[in-house]
Amino acid sequence: MTPVNSTDPKPTPNLDANLAVALDALLTEQSVTRAAARLRTSPAAMSRTLARLRRVLQDPLLVRAGQTMVPTPRAEELRAEAAAVVRRLEALLTPSGAIDPAALRRTFTVQASDLVGAALAPGLLALARRRAPGVSLRVLAEEWEAGPALREGRIDLEVGAIDHVDPETRVEELVTLRLVAGVRAGHPLTEGTLTPAGLAAAEHVTVGRRGRFTGPLDAALAEHGLSRRVGVALPGHLAAMTLAAAGDTVCLVPTALPGEPPSPLSDAAHALGLRLLDIPLTLPPLTIGMAWHPRHTADGAHRWLRDAVRGVLRPARRGRDAAAETRGTAAGD
Repeated sequence: MTPVNSTDPKPTPNLDANLAVALDALLTEQSVTRAAARLRTSPAAMSRTLARLRRVLQDPLLVRAGQTMVPTPRAEELRAEAAAVVRRLEALLTPSGAIDPAALRRTFTVQASDLVGAALAPGLLALARRRAPGVSLRVLAEEWEAGPALREGRIDLEVGAIDHVDPETRVEELVTLRLVAGVRAGHPLTEGTLTPAGLAAAEHVTVGRRGRFTGPLDAALAEHGLSRRVGVALPGHLAAMTLAAAGDTVCLVPTALPGEPPSPLSDAAHALGLRLLDIPLTLPPLTIGMAWHPRHTADGAHRWLRDAVRGVLRPARRGRDAAAETRGTAAGD
């Protein structure tokens, strides 16, 4: 027979959160009957729980003194700690619900194009200053595939034209925009009515991460037997708008649909003094959305971020959309 090593650690008893709750009730009430009533169980069941606690803690805990029960010194030592443990358990197992933005201390990482980032940053920063001064915002360029980056926690939210997501990724459409032609004041295209032929004859700039020289406008021109000349392909819209403001190059600018409130995504074009011209061709709309990993759906802080993004990109619909998401979350969406 192998001798027992006296220095070996004692086995840890099985942890049971219910025992902590029962211990707190017994030490607070100092009565099996009252503790049973507090926990909505029977006195017999509470007596069995007390016996189990005595075995686990190797102490009587409560002993008879006439018609009452009094705590042992060990029980007195445990009373405050047991109450604290129960409070922590309640906090741990209580749904997060609403949060206080003023108490948030968090840095959110958002992946977006330069134009979307420029539209979001002022509104989000102003909102954080007013309501959540402990929140900081980090905006990253569109350098990662959003699905893995969201899953691995490298980014909290992707905002933009969402077209590459994993099956589990949550996506919400925020706003649908149309594309117009952006040119400097005094550009030849501002004289008279813009025609497909006139648009095709101008020099253009394209925008995209992959440096492509073609896009939806080329397909629309081709239907009229026309083609355009693209002088340069740039990675960002802000650079393209700056180029258009400085010369005769035409860039595409997203703006609000007719009858919709102005979009902050066209603020940069207005700030650069660009004239926005309706394109006499049928172009597909541009949908801006946000994507996040489902583990953040019920997180109160992340819900504040999503609501803030809604408020910046579509303020007129903010309250209705936040209520809709709350209903979807409650339904297990």
